[in-house]
Formats: sequence, C-alpha cells, structure tokens
Amino acid sequence: MKIAVVCANGKAGQLIVKEAMNRGLDVTAVVKGENRSAAEKAIVKDLFDLTADDVKDFDVVVDAFGAWAPEVLPQHSTSLKHLCDILSGTDTRLLVVGGAGSLYVNAEHTACVSDGADFPEVFKPLASAMAKALGELRQRNDVKWTYISPAGDFQADGERSGKYILAGEELTLNSKGESIISYADYAIAMIDEATKGDHIRQRISVVRE
Repeated sequence: MKIAVVCANGKAGQLIVKEAMNRGLDVTAVVKGENRSAAEKAIVKDLFDLTADDVKDFDVVVDAFGAWAPEVLPQHSTSLKHLCDILSGTDTRLLVVGGAGSLYVNAEHTACVSDGADFPEVFKPLASAMAKALGELRQRNDVKWTYISPAGDFQADGERSGKYILAGEELTLNSKGESIISYADYAIAMIDEATKGDHIRQRISVVRE
C-alpha cells in the first residue's frame, strides 16, 4: 500500500508517518521544506501547489493539515477543497485528521461539543473553521473521504497505549468516563483505517480505551 501524508512535518503527521513506516507501508511525506519525518521519500511542495499527477499513484492520502492563527483558519476549508479537487473521481482514499469540536453530544445531532458552555472560548474559532470544512467535505460525493475526529482531549505528547475505541458521530467516553486520546494512539487508528477500514464518506471518531 502506498500512502502519502500531507503536512508530514507536523506533530500528528510525523506520528502517522512513523506508524505507517513501522508497519512496512510505502510512505511518502508531503512537506513544504526539509523533510523532518521518518519517511524516506518526500514530495517537497506546498499543499496548495499539489497536482492530480502528484497524488495519482497513492492508495491513500492522509491530510494532516493544521492551522491555528486567526488569519489562516479559512485554510482548513481551502486546503481540504484543493485536496478533494485533485483526487476527484479517483479511487485514492482521502483520510482527514479532524477535530473534536464538531462531534455531536445528543442523539438528534443538533448540538456539538463546541456548543457547550464549558467549551474554551479560545478554541471556538478553530472549532468553527474545522466544522465548516467538515460540512463542505460532506458535500463531496466525488471523493472517497473519511474524516477522523479525535477525542476531546487530544494529547500531543500522550503515551502510546495501543488501544482505542472506534466510534461514530457522537462524543464517546471510555470506561473511565474520559474523552481522551494521544496523538500516538490516534496515529494507530488512522493507519488502521487506511489499511483495514471502509468508512467511505463518513466521519468516525476515536477515544482511548
């Protein structure tokens, strides 16, 4: 299996590359500058400059794009649209590193995590931008996408437990009543989905056991 990890130099991207490499997969990092991931092969190119020809030979493209500064938050939508456009009509799967703010907290799917009174104000612009990008992604019937939301507490330096619960559109708690997952365990779930999953045009979520 040939996998490209876009924005492979980021914290999530590097761990996703590492997980895929450890499983013996054929991994290419897509980076703007020097490749700092474990991948031995790299496409050195800005995400927005990628072409259909750049990604045509991959079975899976993982989108690990992240933006936090207010002025670049709209790029969550524009970057995802660009990747969808260049993958349109192909069999290449697009797996997206998503956010937790858009997970539903009721069975009717009318309220999200980010709507809660205790949701940090500082994260609301990011959650809104990512939710908008997800909403636009849901309209793409020409791309084999899967959007993977982490648990509410997404820990960059958390331990790799090797165990996680695969869930759906709603915020799911583990046996301890927690919504938590490390980047390392999330990377396991991402590569599991790449190699064994079939959640085409679905949003799924993961939480540590």
